Amino acid sequence: MKQTSQLFQLQFLHPKYWILWICYGGLLLITLCPHWLQIKFGSCLGWIGYHLLSHRRHIVEINLRLCFPSLSNLEQRLLVSRTFRSSGIGLIETASAWIHGPKKFQHRTNFTGLEHLETALSQGKGVLLVGMHFSTLDLCGALLSSHIGFDVMYRRNKNKLLELIMTRGRERNHPAAIERDDIRQVLKSLKRGHAVWYGPDQDYGARQSIFVPFFGVNTATITATARLARISGSAVILFSHYRTKDDARYIIELSKPLENFPSGVDADDASLINQYIEQAINKAPDQYWWVHRRFKTRPLNEPRPY
Repeated sequence: MKQTSQLFQLQFLHPKYWILWICYGGLLLITLCPHWLQIKFGSCLGWIGYHLLSHRRHIVEINLRLCFPSLSNLEQRLLVSRTFRSSGIGLIETASAWIHGPKKFQHRTNFTGLEHLETALSQGKGVLLVGMHFSTLDLCGALLSSHIGFDVMYRRNKNKLLELIMTRGRERNHPAAIERDDIRQVLKSLKRGHAVWYGPDQDYGARQSIFVPFFGVNTATITATARLARISGSAVILFSHYRTKDDARYIIELSKPLENFPSGVDADDASLINQYIEQAINKAPDQYWWVHRRFKTRPLNEPRPY
């Protein structure tokens, strides 16, 4: 639900928040620049992150090595570098969407499959909008929501000022925001006929997850996607999005509702979702959020790769 109770507090003037305020002010200024210059700034941020955030770079390197073993060492290093570049650009895009909204990006966007979402919503049973953590997520989510509003799931941030900034960004662009663990509220939203964005492509631990292949790696995969669809009776539509290779435009794709899903077999349903996520990633692997420790949870007695 919208967190209208999140208001500015005097504690946000404390020195511990000053660095965040400086970063926010810098991002605000950057988002006022022309699009091509924003891309340049984002690329620079990615370059800085690549060289300074060695721990995150190590995570990206491990993830790419596991998912793309056929790439040469040089190809993997280049993909790691491009991943950080894309993440830097994504940070600027996210700031722009949260601060100004997506309006100035509308003319740069191509939609495919909007009719699938419209038709599914017209049936009144809600839509589980299965999303993926690409660097374009917040911008493209805002762009889609400006055409067809949908609720989003999110994880609360421990930094109260950053949580306030994120909350206001979500409220600007979406009808409602639901905490990730509030499954009851998700079901209520679906049963009201809403579309709800849900990202099953991260490591949520062993509880309520099963191990199925993801890029050929036995991966802890949450089973809630099928469970939510089964309980709510909602259609399940895949939502993917990309920045074009020239960084000038954005592609937003919505699939037809999945047929015969859920099947009733958790392993089959989780594997199917992973296959669709793989297909989406393969279109723009550098734009995926590889900084996440996707393979953190391992089967019993198997060491973590990080």
